Amino acid sequence: MDYQFILYEKSEGIATITINRPELRNALTQALMAELGEAIDQADLDEEVKVLILTGAGDRSFVAGADINEVGARNTLSELGPNSRLRRAVLSGLEHLSKPSIAAVNGYALGGGCELALACTLRIAADSARFGQPEINLGIIPGLGGTQRLARLIGKGRTMEMVLLGELIDAQEAFRIGLVNRVVPVAHLLEEARALAKKLAAKPPLALRAAKDAVDYGTDMSLETALEFENRLFAIVSGSADKAEGVAAFLEKRKPEWRGR
Repeated sequence: MDYQFILYEKSEGIATITINRPELRNALTQALMAELGEAIDQADLDEEVKVLILTGAGDRSFVAGADINEVGARNTLSELGPNSRLRRAVLSGLEHLSKPSIAAVNGYALGGGCELALACTLRIAADSARFGQPEINLGIIPGLGGTQRLARLIGKGRTMEMVLLGELIDAQEAFRIGLVNRVVPVAHLLEEARALAKKLAAKPPLALRAAKDAVDYGTDMSLETALEFENRLFAIVSGSADKAEGVAAFLEKRKPEWRGR
C-alpha cells in the first residue's frame, strides 16, 4: 500500500514502519494514526512478516507527541471521543500484534510518542533519545496509556514522577528504570534493531506468539488466572509439530526447521 505519512518496507521477514513527518518531528495526526493502524494490520496479516520494527524519520525525533495544532482545535468530549478511540485502538493493535514489535527510538519520544513505544514488545533507544510524558504542562494528562502501560512497565512511583512533573529523561535513565531494553549509539540503532529482529524471527513462531500472549495478557490477570492461562498455552505448544522438531533437533545436534504448526 502507498501511504502519505509513513514508510512501509519489508525485508528478510522484517517489516519496518517509519513515521515520516521529520519536518514536524514526526508529530502524530489523526490521518497519520489511521495510516499507522492500516500498516500494523498489514504486517499482522502478512505471514511472511515475523517481526515489526517501528521508528521515526530523521535524526531528531522518534515521535515528539501529538500535533499541537490538531490537539488545540478539539476541546469537547464529542470532538475528542472518536479520535481518542481510534488512537487507542491503533496502540492496542500494536501491543497485541501476533508477532513481536520493536520500537527503535531515534530521538524524542514524548507524549504519544512515548506511549507508542510503550505499546511495542521491546524498545531499543539511541543514546541521544529522550523520553517524557509532558502533557501536564499543557493542562492535560496522557491519554494513550502513559498512566497505565508506563506504570505496569516501570512501577507506580516512577510513573507518578514522569507524569506529574512532565520532565524528560535521557536514554540511560530510561534504561536504568526499565523503560527501554537497550541503549545503543544512534549510528547503529537500526542495525541493532534489525539484528534483534532477526534473532526473534529465527524462533519458533507458535511458541513466540504464545510466550508474548502469556506476558501481554497475563499481567492484567490475577496470578492464579494468569498461571492457568500460561499452562493452557504451554499445553497447546507442547502438542505442536514445532515442539517435536525442536526436541528432535536438540537430540540430533542440528538447527531446527520451524514450520509454524
